[in-house]
Amino acid sequence: MAKSATFGVMHLGIAFGVSYALTGSVTIAGAITLIEPVVNTVAHYFFDRWWGGAEQPAPWRRRRGAAQVAVAT
Repeated sequence: MAKSATFGVMHLGIAFGVSYALTGSVTIAGAITLIEPVVNTVAHYFFDRWWGGAEQPAPWRRRRGAAQVAVAT
């Protein structure tokens, strides 16, 4: 858990540093630093649903039965 927390803090520091270097504004850099992880979190939620959705598997994934038949023949 400590490693994940440390990485999170490092990520925020890097995001702020890069944003500040590009914009020269503490306000804009701070906004980017706070908004970007929120947007990524929401995008990750929908990506996970799309990737392994129970309703419809990703098109490139085979069903286990189909893979077993292909290996058996």
